[in-house]
Order: sequence, then structure tokens, then C-alpha cells
Amino acid sequence: MSDTTDWYGPETATFGDRLAAAREAAGMTQEILAKRLGVKHKTIQAWEDDFSEPRANRLNMLAGVLNISIVWLITGEGDGLPDPSETEALDPDINAILTEIRALRGQFRAQADKLGRLEKQLRTVLKETV
Repeated sequence: MSDTTDWYGPETATFGDRLAAAREAAGMTQEILAKRLGVKHKTIQAWEDDFSEPRANRLNMLAGVLNISIVWLITGEGDGLPDPSETEALDPDINAILTEIRALRGQFRAQADKLGRLEKQLRTVLKETV
């Protein structure tokens, strides 16, 4: 392959390839990602194997948890993962720190989403009691 390879672009990678790469970059197993999204492990497997694709709400959650853009996840364009050749050039200690930062950012987004859902649920309950 040439140096101009778009590793995660539509000609090279599928949705499932990009999902698996983002999950691995975030240091998550399929089981952990499934638990965070509230889906079954088989669902994550099917997405990564390109047997099915998530609905829009799950795409949004995936992007938040994995700290990537929805557009990148679908098309390979936009904010996503660096090409493998760029990652390999980094010092392993720096790469480990960056990976941990990405994972934490994803966790923060997931918790913020959860907090928003709980707030909405609380407002609904409060309206019903008034």
C-alpha cells in the first residue's frame, strides 16, 4: 500500500472495521462496550462483522463513548482515529497516555449522556406528581 492510503476511508475500511478500531483504541472489549451501550455482546459482534448497523441513537452513543465523530464512524471522514502509521511513530508511553485520555473522554461523554437521561426522567416524574 502507498503512503496515501486512507486507512479508515470507505474504500479501505467498513463501518465494522472502524468501530472495532475505535473500540480497541479506547481499550475496551466488545463486552465492555456492549455493557456501556446497554446492548448484547452479540449486537456489538454483528456491528463489527458488518452483519447489521446500529440505529441513530446508538450511533450517537458510540461516538460519545469512543470519542469519535459519527461522520467518521459512518464514512471514515472527519474526527476519528489517526492512521496506524501515525500511531506507531509515537513513543509507547505517550501512546498509552493518549489512549487513556481518549477512554476517559469517552467515559465522561457517556456519563454526561446518562446524566441528561436521568434529568429528563426526573422531570417527567415530577410533572406526574404535580
